[in-house]
Amino acid sequence: MRQEICTRRFGRVLAWSLAAACGATILASDPAAPYLGRWALTIPGGGAGWLQITKEKGYYDGSILWGGGSVVPVSSVFFYDGTLCVTRVREVKRKNAAGKVVRTQQFTDLITAEAEGDNLYLTLLNPRNDGRGVTRAEFTGKRIPPLPPKPDLSKVRFGPPIVLFNGKDLTGWRLVNPHARNGWTAENGILRNKAILKHVHYGNLRTEREFKDFNLKLEVRVPPDGNSGIYLRGIYEVQVADWYGKPADSHGMGGIYSRITPTSNPCKPAGQWQSFDITLVKRHVTVILNGVKIIDNQPLLGCTGGALWSDEFRPGPIYLQGDHTSVDYRNIVLREVIEE
Repeated sequence: MRQEICTRRFGRVLAWSLAAACGATILASDPAAPYLGRWALTIPGGGAGWLQITKEKGYYDGSILWGGGSVVPVSSVFFYDGTLCVTRVREVKRKNAAGKVVRTQQFTDLITAEAEGDNLYLTLLNPRNDGRGVTRAEFTGKRIPPLPPKPDLSKVRFGPPIVLFNGKDLTGWRLVNPHARNGWTAENGILRNKAILKHVHYGNLRTEREFKDFNLKLEVRVPPDGNSGIYLRGIYEVQVADWYGKPADSHGMGGIYSRITPTSNPCKPAGQWQSFDITLVKRHVTVILNGVKIIDNQPLLGCTGGALWSDEFRPGPIYLQGDHTSVDYRNIVLREVIEE
């Protein structure tokens, strides 16, 4: 890998020298040019990530998604010798023998990146929590193509209904992680996750089949403080949560997790069945919750936390979160978009 990186750097320097000889000045005047935009990352360990680099009023900024959680702003973006540098600050809590926090420190992680066309080659330098040295990891990214115009959903044709849950057993479904504890069962037409043991990681459930664009209808029931999620194509999470009476939020019921905030919150109280009607077409999503359209054909800028991968163009499963709390689903029916 080190030899490959050196080769890439040599090739880039040679290319810059030739460009300079021809009078090209674009990269010299704006080192950010090759990096601006959105990138789908495969982070160390193989998880899904996302990076956006922007330039506004002469300032560089960035946002990042690192595996799970939310899209968050980075601490700084700068360029050095043609290389993109991104920093993130994290807290490290020091505890005594009794487990009490006695000091909090801030450590800075550094991500450097080199662009080659639509490919990004990145390195993470991560200070160890004990302050002795750093860990180093290399990973990659690919540029995300621009979003297409909003699709005209009135002209989209859908195929026949595909019943994803037969109401009797888990045929057509499997755990995302086969080694996780399985809390999923089929009971009286209900796909039920029983996460009853505390401090136990229960598994997420996915369809065996994978899909591209589609309409998905289902019903869900959450307990008090319940939390789950419906992943479209395995990468975009429609949040499922006990959100009755709360303001609409991208982390609340029906939101695209940390990305799109619903226009309203028609969530019912915990313990009641609620209906979803979700349409995914050309990286745009529409969400109807309990008969109310709360997200109307809005663009998806990238994957969400917990995605199986960051590639927005490969087919993927429907997957349901079971690793937070108990939750019930039923009447899960999908219709695929028919290619014109």
